[in-house]
Amino acid sequence: MNNPISSTIQGVINFTWPMIVISMVIMISFRICYLIKNHEKIVLYKEISMLVFGIYILCLFQVVTFQDDASWASNNFIPFREILRYNITSRLFIKNVLGNMIMFLPFGFFTSYYLKSEKFHLPILLTFIASVSIEIVQMIIGRVFDVDDLILNLAGGFLGFWIYSGFRIIGEKLPAFVQKEWFKDILAILLLILLITGYIVLL
Repeated sequence: MNNPISSTIQGVINFTWPMIVISMVIMISFRICYLIKNHEKIVLYKEISMLVFGIYILCLFQVVTFQDDASWASNNFIPFREILRYNITSRLFIKNVLGNMIMFLPFGFFTSYYLKSEKFHLPILLTFIASVSIEIVQMIIGRVFDVDDLILNLAGGFLGFWIYSGFRIIGEKLPAFVQKEWFKDILAILLLILLITGYIVLL
């Protein structure tokens, strides 16, 4: 039996790869032209992180706007009602509970990284705004509004913040060469290669 989270990721990738490829070409070409025109230095790891964040937002958009045929009665406004009805070992728990947390983990990480936030308040506020927007739009377009999704998304954003904080604390204690741009560039390139390879494998 396939892992439900892996199956969901593969389904998103199969459906979104044309949008991802076109968006990458547009974002990269625009960014290069901007940097050249304004005579700005290219910091590779920063450019790669922005590209990955942009791709993540596009994939998130696809996941949360996929059309369902749901009635108003399907909406859930009671906190923890849906979370508590799943068996912790079931596929539905993995997909709907863990999946919603994992889906917003990168959001918490990237917002913390770009804000250089040492406290969770701003990343969690941004996660809340994004999640509420998603749930309201889902209700408007015929999907389900679920307050439990909002709770799980916030938990994912909070986890992303703590992962960022952990990396930041560990990074400060590592040797000086790890802080060099060339080292961060190499890590970013390796990460990008890993993501592209995984993306191709799942196609």
